[in-house]
Amino acid sequence: MQYHHQIDNGVLSLALSGDLIGEDSGLDLIEAVSGAIENNVLNAVINIEEVRYINSSGIGVLITILTKFRNKGGEVYLVKPSESVKKLLIITKLTAIFNIVEDQEEALIKIKETS
Repeated sequence: MQYHHQIDNGVLSLALSGDLIGEDSGLDLIEAVSGAIENNVLNAVINIEEVRYINSSGIGVLITILTKFRNKGGEVYLVKPSESVKKLLIITKLTAIFNIVEDQEEALIKIKETS
């Protein structure tokens, strides 16, 4: 898995690609999130459009990220999951705990509405 991140207007934007299987890059991702939270970033927008596959460890990474932000009063938005990833989120009932949006703009609007 590869990822890119940036902080803009107090929102962490992450773009993931490849297979999210919780390997070393999953730990790096959690470290990047922890660093952002330490800098008072409360919301994250995670683009998972380019993620082909997620296993249970990858789901664990996403849940860890969600927990870190919610513990600080923030929120996480998943952007445009692929059909296979969306099916997995539905089967595991994670659609009930994650905010899933169609694009970055929609996520930013929802963040503004809740601020």
